[in-house]
Amino acid sequence: MVEAATAVREIPDVIRQTPTTTESSKERHWFYDNHLQPEIIQGGMGVAISDWKLARSVAIAGEKLGERVLGVVSGTALPVVMVDRLQKGDLDSRRALRALDEKYNITMGQEIIDEYYVPKGDVNKDRKYKLAPKPEVLVNGTSEQKDKMNKLAIASAFAEVWLAKQGHNGPIGINELEKVQLMHLPTMLGAMLADVDFTLVGAGIPDQFPKLLDNFMIGNTAKYKIDVEGLEDKYELTLDPREYVPGEIKLKKPKNLAIISLDVLAKMLSRNDGIDGFIVEGPDAGGHNAPPRGKQIDENREPIYTEKDIANLVKMSSYGKPFWLAGSYGTAEKLKEAKENGAMGVQVGTAFALCNESGFEKAMAQHVRDLIFSGELKVMTDADLSPSGFPFKKALIEGTLSQKDVIEKTKRACTLGYLVHAYQKEDNSIGFRCPAEKPEAFTGKGGDPKDVEGKVCLCRALTAACGHAADPKEPVVVTLGKDLEPVKKLTKEKGGNYFAEEVIVFLKPRK
Repeated sequence: MVEAATAVREIPDVIRQTPTTTESSKERHWFYDNHLQPEIIQGGMGVAISDWKLARSVAIAGEKLGERVLGVVSGTALPVVMVDRLQKGDLDSRRALRALDEKYNITMGQEIIDEYYVPKGDVNKDRKYKLAPKPEVLVNGTSEQKDKMNKLAIASAFAEVWLAKQGHNGPIGINELEKVQLMHLPTMLGAMLADVDFTLVGAGIPDQFPKLLDNFMIGNTAKYKIDVEGLEDKYELTLDPREYVPGEIKLKKPKNLAIISLDVLAKMLSRNDGIDGFIVEGPDAGGHNAPPRGKQIDENREPIYTEKDIANLVKMSSYGKPFWLAGSYGTAEKLKEAKENGAMGVQVGTAFALCNESGFEKAMAQHVRDLIFSGELKVMTDADLSPSGFPFKKALIEGTLSQKDVIEKTKRACTLGYLVHAYQKEDNSIGFRCPAEKPEAFTGKGGDPKDVEGKVCLCRALTAACGHAADPKEPVVVTLGKDLEPVKKLTKEKGGNYFAEEVIVFLKPRK
């Protein structure tokens, strides 16, 4: 792993054991006025880059500064992250799981603690590291496997949101990738059990979320249809919340924001009353991007985006829904420009991803900041890297999966299973394959050999980037947006670092 150039400035311990929210304090906070919306949305990045500590720090800073800010946790692979945390003796995860049991008079959290929790300093080196189940068991597993996966997903989402909401009165959102379809039901139930305030859904068409949220709000069974190659109709997953939280359930319905790239999709989704707004991501945004409309790719396998791939903001303003802009909007000037063009504000990812409170592995984060400050870092959009089939932003850093030689040396295996593709087998059952697994395994399941070219296991690589990989030697992938100038200005000097609060001040300078 990369050696950090200098020590990160000490992060003060501000974690409180109990929330401070009261009915009177709610009335004083901007979020509880239905006419107000956040101006700054912190991006819900990667696997645990936007973890509860970052989202909570953003919310606390926004409250302190009197700014309308939304802290967001990533909802991707939360069972993997929580299982790793527990095996490293994480007391915060244990505390959150016990809070789940206490709030709903259940034993789900304690069951998970009993199976996975290992006190720090445990000397039993013979104990085998446990992996979380793969999401596909929700389709083809036994009833016991399905129950275990649902409980892990519900509990881990509850824990992430509950921890993020401690010690302040501001809103917290959860970011979901629509492409990771198997996990939406238990993840959203867990988040709602923790009173999540916003859901943000991208990497696909999130048209099923409104009904899902409506059903969970009143304690009814919710459904989610997943794409299955070769199956004429989609396969339907169901989840009855009463199987996990007995008794009468009435949950708060979060505001539901769709992450899109074009006004055409916004027009279609705006007809749905359950869509409360849009985050419009341009081609410069980090992580997964929408493919270019012209489907053109240059000699470096980088998609070619044109004006046709930029949303028409005049049309966006005509749909009657609030929207925010993302992708190179990380400055005060761009925030002002966004609002002048009808947006409520902006979503900012990269600057928050590299602040001290993010879940980024600390030595790598410092290395990335140093590369940015010296002007050495380049970010490109790779048309092939992601098993999802979406273009993916990668920072070109030596020793990471942005390099061909590292990719070639990395073991191809699907151990986590979040970006798998469902397909109908010859016996009409449903199987799962991943373009990043061994080519012979993928093609043996009927996959197209062309689909494996250039693919890496993003599940393992993104989990490694936040320090939660099962193998500490797992190579990482670093995904950032194209505009790195805000990070350079915030860092101020080589070896420098900064806090989430400084990002907000950078976006909203003090008068």
